[in-house]
Amino acid sequence: MKILLVEDDPMIQEGLKLSLTSEGCELKAASSVAEAKHLLDDTYDICILDVMLPDGTGYDVCAEIRRRGDTPVIFLTACDDELHTVLALENGADDYIAKPFRMRELMARIKAVLRWTGRKADSSDLVKVGKNDVNIRLGKVFRDGSEVVLTAMEYKLLMIFVNNRGAVLSRQQLLHNIWDVAGDYVTDNTLTVYVKRLREKLEDGDEVIQTVRGMGYRLL
Repeated sequence: MKILLVEDDPMIQEGLKLSLTSEGCELKAASSVAEAKHLLDDTYDICILDVMLPDGTGYDVCAEIRRRGDTPVIFLTACDDELHTVLALENGADDYIAKPFRMRELMARIKAVLRWTGRKADSSDLVKVGKNDVNIRLGKVFRDGSEVVLTAMEYKLLMIFVNNRGAVLSRQQLLHNIWDVAGDYVTDNTLTVYVKRLREKLEDGDEVIQTVRGMGYRLL
């Protein structure tokens, strides 16, 4: 996935560079409107724009992006109020996220925007889990060409496992991450039910989610 990041705060820019490249993204970064417009000669899967820039605003950059095409845009801003949200959307944004934010949330927003704008991210959007193919761009799971239908919460739980593959996740970590990503209330008992149902749907004679006694669960 190729991303243009426009952010004038050097610490935030560097942090996002490290995080996004660690997710396998190819990144170009700019600190001003002028620099961003120069980089727009290249093509991107998505653009992430800060609102306040030293020589203008992210809205100026977004206008130029819209003049050239329909590349998806997410705005980053410290202003979390209705007026700025409306301004961002009216100026062509596909989504809007307020600072401070969690990297996990930003990645979820990026993937969601790419899905609903019909963009393909990259080959890493197809993940093998046991005998199942998880198409992250479509948000669907397939086995032998047929869809394995998951509920929204089952899919969110699967994505937590996929994003932490090989690591042992405690029940508290799973509960925290489900709440953090989805904003839904999940109890310890319902977590047990979700894990059981996910196993039933994904496992076809092979173990996919391993129970590590006394510690938690791990996606194989």
